[in-house]
This record gives sequence, C-alpha cells and structure tokens, in this order.
Amino acid sequence: MELSGIKGKVALVTGAAQGIGEAVGRKLAEQGALVAGMDKNAELLDLTITEMKASGLRAEAYPADVSDSGQVKAAVADIEQNMGPIGILVNVAGILRTGAAHALSDDDWWTSFAVNTGGVFNVSRAVVRQMIDRRAGAVVTVGSNAATVPRMHMSAYAASKAAAVMFTKCLGLEAAQHNIRCNIVSPGSTDTAMQQVLWNDEHSAGQVIAGSLEMFRLGIPLGKLAQPADIAEAVAFLVSDQAGHITMHNLCIDGGATLGN
Repeated sequence: MELSGIKGKVALVTGAAQGIGEAVGRKLAEQGALVAGMDKNAELLDLTITEMKASGLRAEAYPADVSDSGQVKAAVADIEQNMGPIGILVNVAGILRTGAAHALSDDDWWTSFAVNTGGVFNVSRAVVRQMIDRRAGAVVTVGSNAATVPRMHMSAYAASKAAAVMFTKCLGLEAAQHNIRCNIVSPGSTDTAMQQVLWNDEHSAGQVIAGSLEMFRLGIPLGKLAQPADIAEAVAFLVSDQAGHITMHNLCIDGGATLGN
C-alpha cells in the first residue's frame, strides 16, 4: 500500500546497516523517500546502501557514531546540503549489554546510555532544529517493550530505552507547536542479530516464544518472533500523512508479549 507524505522526502535512518534499521530504510525508500542511512559500521552500511541502489532505490550512506555529537552534527549538515531538507527522522541505532545489574561494568552502563539514549538526543536535536525552521517533520524512535516491563539481566538496555522513550515524548510535546510529530515504536523480540546474541542454540527462538517462568518472562501469544519488516511497516505508517494526528504515541509491536502494557 502506498502511503502519502513520504515520497520525495529526505529520510534519515540511524542504525541503517542491518536489522530493523535496514528494513526501515528499505521500506521508506520503497515508498519514494530519499534515504540517508547512518551507521557506525561504515563497511556494512556501504554494502546495504549499495544493495538498495542496485534495487533501484534512492539512498546514500553517511557513516557516523550517533553517540558522538560532533559526528552527528557534521553528518546532518552534509545530508541537508547534499540531499535536501530532512523531513523524516527514524532513530534505530542501539546496542545491547547484558548481565546482572550488580555485575555490570561502568562501560556497560554508560555506553548503553551513550548510544541508546544519547544517540537519540544527538540526532534528534540536530535534525529537529532544522525542522522547526521549516515547520514540518516527523520523528520516530525505536524503543523496546523492555522499557515498560522489567527484564532479567537487561537493566542497562531497559533503562536506556525507557529514557529514550520519555525524551521522544517530551520532544513531541515541545515540537507540536511547530507541526512536528514525534512517536515511538517499541518492538518485542525481533529476529535480528541483536536478538540472536541472546540465543544459545537452535532451540532458543522457540524458548523465547514459549516464555520462561525462571526468567519471569511471558511468552509471545501470537506464537512467533517479529520480523524487521513488521517494525518497518509501523514506522512508515507513523511518518506518513495517514498518521497526521498522532504524536507522542508509543506503539508496542511484540505479539502480545507484554499483554498490552
């Protein structure tokens, strides 16, 4: 289905080299957006963007570390100069550091926040400043259902995602007067490289779907993991004109794993 309000716009997608970020970039490009893909992994990003171009999609690579405000500022300036005004921003870049809360290192904690929260702040600040002048824009931050339901051994990830969610809502409140909408999509377990880091063997996906009493984790009522494309579809809707009266909303996409919490 073609969505209105996306075609011809420049869309900046962070974490665009793989997983959900790659799926979002491809979906927006298929809807006619000019995609600026940002990722710390320059080699993988270049491969992804090259594949998109080979498919006839319009996309360019802008390698940058979202936790570095200087790199972000420079990349956003380059995008605005070379591709045009950014009309859509999707914050996807994130990392996962696991371990018992009492055993996490300083680096585990602060790096989680530097990327998952600081990255959202750095990129959103740089882009929304420009959107305010144009009185138009749509922002979506990819959060996590772990931001609202505790997860064993995921305190740094969950806390940093919760902070990113609330930042995006506050940004949406402030930016509403400038005709800028800011929303969140919160995936549950999604079949990506980040999810697979948590798996031990070929049975792990089934165990995630079934849930675990020992880990205080509910299963997934729909009986399947999300695919990156499932998240991308929701993002595309939220940045489109079809969602023109939706802002500060958090759309949970987890197959019912958090029971609608």
